[in-house]
Amino acid sequence: MIVLDSSFLIAFYNKQDAHHPAATEVMNRLEAGEWGRALLPEYVFLEVTTVLAARRDVATAAHVGSTLLAAGDLEFIPCSDVFVDAFELFSRQRSTSLSFVDAAIVAISRRRDAPHVATFDVELGRTAGVIAVPDLGR
Repeated sequence: MIVLDSSFLIAFYNKQDAHHPAATEVMNRLEAGEWGRALLPEYVFLEVTTVLAARRDVATAAHVGSTLLAAGDLEFIPCSDVFVDAFELFSRQRSTSLSFVDAAIVAISRRRDAPHVATFDVELGRTAGVIAVPDLGR
């Protein structure tokens, strides 16, 4: 399994993003089944649609949101179950500066034994137990 981060999805759906080519390569690997099922945290969905609405328009954000929710190879993960774990990780971090959403991604990754995270977030890629895809050169 692989957990999807906002930076990856935004880069994939925004052709003007500097990481779009790398995101497309990772998406091709994901669609080929390299990591099995992809996990889409609720918080990531919220970030992606919000950022795309701001950078592009609401119609684009709604289209991407609908595409993600309808994708059969994605498992939508409600975040209420990981909220406490995410908050504890967020509150106790000392050597990282993860956002709350990133802390939730790490909590999901650990709970689901899914160490791979599709991300361009260097800080998330430096987190113990996370294997960033693509490799961010820890």
